[in-house]
Amino acid sequence: MFHHVKDLQFNARVSRPDPRFANLLLEQFGGENGELAAAMQYFTQAFGAKMPHPDKYDMLMDIATEEFSHLEIVGATIQMLLKGVNGKLKDAAGNSEIMQVMNGKGAKESIIHEALTANPQFGIITGGGVTPRNSQGIPWCASYIHSNGDLTVDLRSNLASESRAKLVYEHLMKFTDDPYVKESLSFLMTREVAHYKMFEAALNDIQPNFPPGVLASDPRFTQQYFNMSNGATVRGPWNEGEMPAMGKQWNYIADPVAYVKETQGITQNDEALNQELEETQKLDQQMSVVRSTEVKNSEPAGIAQWSTYEITEE
Repeated sequence: MFHHVKDLQFNARVSRPDPRFANLLLEQFGGENGELAAAMQYFTQAFGAKMPHPDKYDMLMDIATEEFSHLEIVGATIQMLLKGVNGKLKDAAGNSEIMQVMNGKGAKESIIHEALTANPQFGIITGGGVTPRNSQGIPWCASYIHSNGDLTVDLRSNLASESRAKLVYEHLMKFTDDPYVKESLSFLMTREVAHYKMFEAALNDIQPNFPPGVLASDPRFTQQYFNMSNGATVRGPWNEGEMPAMGKQWNYIADPVAYVKETQGITQNDEALNQELEETQKLDQQMSVVRSTEVKNSEPAGIAQWSTYEITEE
């Protein structure tokens, strides 16, 4: 159940109109890395997490709801940045200054001209209203959402989403000198960091969580690093020494062409790897039973009921 509180989570303020920045800020309203995308991503992920991970369902719903509140902050800020401009856009009969600017006249309001030139739909279609479109007027799209039905995969997607959103706020802060707007952007940016750590903690709480999904990686093809480029050889912890948290050593393939020919398309392997494959296949079967049982045991018998209501007697 959603309950709207009319006060914003953070008291957004604006010192003066800035329609150009209002248009840029639309990126965090209806853009690919914006608040609406984050809210819908976590909201949809939560449904699949409800049965096997009710605690993570609660977290996802909490963060999704907070993202909706951030969407409200962004929308409110955009409207305040358009103070004095929307009235002119609504003046359909008058020969207002903004219409003269659209004809290329008037240096005083050139900033409005720049905003509307960058995104004509902002003034022509929405009339200065905030709609789920990005700074170029492109409508928000559900393909922005990453929800894969495996919580470890979804949480990793969320870490990336929060990282990208933080970066967008960093970039936006470069394009405004309004201290109040910067304060709001700093709040929103910092909450992305907080959410990142929440998702990180939730991922670590699920064990095992690697590799993503149910099936383990094939030991015959896990350790190879293929040198696929000419020039100077570059080595680092991604292709030499021990693989992170795997207890195995990287196998650096300096000449992939020769290696593929020698192994007949990587079909001829050491006997030890074939034996390890058999052990992995047994582990896959065990893990499949564990994951399947985990979900089945979390599903209630009889009539399915999403919520449990406590009845208090008066």
